This record gives sequence, structure tokens and C-alpha cells, in this order.
Amino acid sequence: MQNLLDGIRVLDFTRVFAGPAATQVLGDLGADVVKIEPPAGDEARYYGVSAEQLAELGMSPSFIALNRNKRSISLDMRNPQGKALAKRLALSSDVIVSNFRPGVMERLGLGYDELSSENPRLIQAEFTAYGRTGDLSEVGANDLALQAYSGLISVTGEPGRPPVRCGTAVIDMHGSLALVAGILAAILHRWKTGRGQRVDSSLLMSAAHLLGHFYTEYWMTGIERKPMGTANHLTVPNQAFPALDGEVVIIASTDEQWRRCAHALDAATLDVPEFARVFDRQQNREALVEALSAVTRKLTTTELVRRLGKEKVVVAKVNSVGEAASSPQLAAIGGRVILEQQGKHVPTVASPFHMSEFDLRHARPAPALGQDTHAILADYGLDPVEIGRIVMSGALGETASTGTD
Repeated sequence: MQNLLDGIRVLDFTRVFAGPAATQVLGDLGADVVKIEPPAGDEARYYGVSAEQLAELGMSPSFIALNRNKRSISLDMRNPQGKALAKRLALSSDVIVSNFRPGVMERLGLGYDELSSENPRLIQAEFTAYGRTGDLSEVGANDLALQAYSGLISVTGEPGRPPVRCGTAVIDMHGSLALVAGILAAILHRWKTGRGQRVDSSLLMSAAHLLGHFYTEYWMTGIERKPMGTANHLTVPNQAFPALDGEVVIIASTDEQWRRCAHALDAATLDVPEFARVFDRQQNREALVEALSAVTRKLTTTELVRRLGKEKVVVAKVNSVGEAASSPQLAAIGGRVILEQQGKHVPTVASPFHMSEFDLRHARPAPALGQDTHAILADYGLDPVEIGRIVMSGALGETASTGTD
């Protein structure tokens, strides 16, 4: 079955998290994604692993998780031949994706204005930290820095405690899907008009989107929310509660949901006038949380999930990462993909959506550094003599001489 983006060439200069996550989705949709890496490789190849683990796996789990369905070429952009080759590949591509600071692609001779003058159908997508304009546009940053700058950290954690980062790179991953949306919109626009365009996204815009209701409330009322642990300032109960063997999250936002919650657990204690209406529950938040906690801590997580689920109250056990990754429900929705990596079965997470008219492609594991160099150059029209000259120039780094592909 044909994939949606079959025939679309994506030249991927991105590294670490947000950019690779975006280009992986494009690869899942069928695009031919060529990952341009420096001779030392994307640094995420080595993140979070010991030397022994790296020797066994060949690359880090974080790299494996975000780089399937890509081919890798090692390219030294400091080498004049490397820069010239990058431009040649770029002009023969449909989409270019990068996550450098603003101006870096221009200094490499790969800026949108220069390339689009030669190929007006080209789509160039850039993911930066703070955007392309403004005083901070040239300041580098990562997910944690934007969690801090955006105010996300200020509403995360327990009241009266030091700031707490989110447990995953939430801004990176949210931003990656925004970047995908922009690229797909640009491809659709090109199909309609024949013209390419530049797509800009950033960690800052991703963070602002995540915090949209907080910002809107501040702009309208001046209220700045503070951290509430797992609680939510919008409704109560809407947080984690203790159980005999762990914790569960319980959410009963409406009066009817609260009534069902109370009757499922202890109507005599919970179905009382001071908790009856949404405004009552907000006003008596501390008393409600204390009363509900006194009930839940006497029951197991399984019993709480059973009772509340039966009454259609939103409830979930607080799982560990291992419990969640091993859950039958994740497997049931096709959330895990098994790929061959260095002769071993390696599970990774699928793209976060499915399509009814075609299957997403989950066929190719994350590549070794420079694994596909010669095949890529041949596919882009270089003959063996040209490839040999480029190899001899040192533009491809040491991996090109190993014959890995």
C-alpha cells in the first residue's frame, strides 16, 4: 500500500529531540528522510548510556526512539566540499528540516532565501529555541530552559517546594508535532500552488501553546497560578489520591460525576451539602481532599479503579514507566513497534496516530552513523567517480570509507 509521503525527500539536519521526533513522523508517513550528521554523529546517540550499553546497542535508547525510518550520511560542514555537497542535496530535496540557532543555515549557504531562489518548490522548516525574531532569537536553549522561561516550572511541583521539571521533554515532543503540522500544511499548499515556503516553529511557541489557558487567564485577570502538585485549579477532585498499595488519580469535575464518585466510595462521608456543587467543592477544596483521601487510603488501587470505573468516574492507577510500557492497553492500540537493531528485537513507541486508509511505515530501525552514505549519494544522482572524489576530500568523515552500506 502506498504511503502518504512516498516520493517526498526530506533532508534532516536536526539533532537530539524535537527535530528528530518530527522527522521520524514524516518517515513513518513514507517520506525518504536523510539524516545529515557531523562526523561525530548526533550527540543523542550517546545520551544516557554507559560505555558497555553503547557497545551492546550501538546507540542510546533515546536515539533509537526518535530516529527510525531514516537513512544516515556523515557530512563535515566545515569542509568546503561538505558544504557544497549539502547544498546540492538540499536543492534536490522537497523538505529541509533544521533546529540550529537562527542564521546558522544562512552561514552554511543553506538559507531559505538562497535555496528557494534556485528551487522555488523547496519547503524549509526551522525549529529554534526562542524564534527567529526578538532579543533572544540567537540565544540557545533546550527543553528545560524553556520549561523555566515559559513559566511551566513555576506551576509544576508541590506548593512551597523548589521548582520541579516535567519528567520528560514535554516541550520538545509537543513542538515536534507542531513542526510536523506545519510541514504537512506546507506540502499541501505546494500541491495546490506549486510553491514552497518557510515553516518556523520554536520551543517558546510550543511552550506558550501548552500554557495557553494560563497565559490567557493572566492577560484577562492578572492571576498567576502556583504549583499544586497533581491537583488542578480548574476543578476538584482532580488529582492523585493515596491507596493501600499506591496511588490513583480521580477526576470528578461536574456535580453529577462527584455524586457518582461519592456513592461509589462512601456516600455518608462524601455526598454532603458542602461538596454538592462545583463552587462548594472549590471553596472547600482542602476538606474535600482530606475526606476523600481518608476513604481511598483504605482501598487498593484495583478496587478503586473497579468501583469508580463502574460509575464512569475518570480514574487511573499511577503506574511506573515499566508498568505503563508493559500494559496490555498500549499493545492493544498498536503503541509498540518491534524493529531489528543489530540482530536484536528492539521495541519502540509508534507514531501517536493511526490512519484508516493506509498503514504507517515502521520498517527501518535507527541507522548507524553514516550507514547509508554511498546509497544516498547515488540516489541523489552522484556517480561513483564523484562519490570517490568526495570521500577522498574528507567531506564525509571516516564512516564513508568503511563501506558500511
